[in-house]
Amino acid sequence: MPTQTLQQSQKLGLHLSPQQILQSSILQLTTLRLEERILEELEQNPALELNEPETTTDENEPDDTDQDDIDWDEILDSPDDYNTSRLEDHSREDFEIQIAASVAFTEKLMEQLADHGVSEQALGIAEELMGNLNGEGYLSIDPLLIAERLEISEEAVEDVRRQIMRLSPAGIGALDLRECLLAQLEQLGEKGLAIIIVADHFENFANRRYNRVMQATGCSQEELTQAIEVISRLNPKPGQGETTVANEYIIPDILIDEVDGQWLITLNDGSLPEMFVSPTYVTMARSKKNYDTETRQFARKKVEAAKWFMQAVLQRRETIKRVMRAILVRQEKFFRRGDGAGLKPMVLRDVAEDVKMDISTISRVTNGKYVQTPVNIYELKYFFTEGMTTEEGEEVSTREIKAALQSIIGDENKRSPLNDEKLASLLKDKGYPVARRTVAKYREQLKFPVARLRKEM
Repeated sequence: MPTQTLQQSQKLGLHLSPQQILQSSILQLTTLRLEERILEELEQNPALELNEPETTTDENEPDDTDQDDIDWDEILDSPDDYNTSRLEDHSREDFEIQIAASVAFTEKLMEQLADHGVSEQALGIAEELMGNLNGEGYLSIDPLLIAERLEISEEAVEDVRRQIMRLSPAGIGALDLRECLLAQLEQLGEKGLAIIIVADHFENFANRRYNRVMQATGCSQEELTQAIEVISRLNPKPGQGETTVANEYIIPDILIDEVDGQWLITLNDGSLPEMFVSPTYVTMARSKKNYDTETRQFARKKVEAAKWFMQAVLQRRETIKRVMRAILVRQEKFFRRGDGAGLKPMVLRDVAEDVKMDISTISRVTNGKYVQTPVNIYELKYFFTEGMTTEEGEEVSTREIKAALQSIIGDENKRSPLNDEKLASLLKDKGYPVARRTVAKYREQLKFPVARLRKEM
């Protein structure tokens, strides 16, 4: 008697086309890195040309436009449609700010993953994850959002993320400091007290409650000192050393000016190389009489790749401008005041809804890119902050509250520093009704230790 078996399987779908993957990778690049990427593409793809090609007509060129049933007008459009020389030069030379410039390092990580023999699907997930790393190497959005964007399971994203954390430098892609340090200890093969402390007693350790750590682990003070020495050699910001170059200048990607009461947003991309689709390769792809099938297929692939690349560059411009416009509309008070005040609470989801894009795209646009305003240069991430409502009903950003907290701690009597409860009380007097546990979180984010560790003799 034939038997029937019911099998349940989960099919993971990675519904990003090669063009979308290319657009995502181009979108995350800064202007400096994009310039390097364009030069690399010009070297690799002979269908891309640099500088204005001469428009000459060869009367002897055979009139053979048999397309093998391919609609080349649709595929290629006009090479002029992707003429990047039409980008206006908005570069400036009147600013020099000596801050390290951010440089993409995801290519090295992707090469490591490829060397490990991961699947194409895993590489696509990795590309999305790396596009959402902040300057310190931490993942800046919830992995669930990436899973939803790619229409795959959260477990699949987590599996790739953990593979990335095991690459070099270890800890890249971590969600928090504990996870980052744990990945580094595991890579070092640490099996002693240090990994036990980070894995199971990190909160007490981070707050220097060493007596509790010794009581919980049963270790001696000497053993704890040795473990602290091991942990202190770890890198809490694994991406920072890889993504920054000292003594370079920040080159803003976006320029904002106020002209006759209206805001003008331009991209500082005038230094980008000019690209054109090669007319020679277009002819090779089209002409059946002069070129064999293999040559025409090769030319077609190169022309398609050139078109996709130039589309991605132009799409990057439009996306950045749309996102910047949405930020400016929400933070116009901040830009008009010019004193660094007036920043409103705003999260990635707010801008994503304004421009009808997903949060992952907004994260890519704002990560590592800078805007020059009439007053100062800011990283786009600066404008995103959560908020709270004051006792007067006014909505303020957490950045403003942290600034008030920093001022209070800076002015305190160092012989008798304020505990978190007193700090919460003083913030409330200033109009910020913040809970003590929230004060503790903000204080840690500002890198201030607890009151007893701030005490000076």
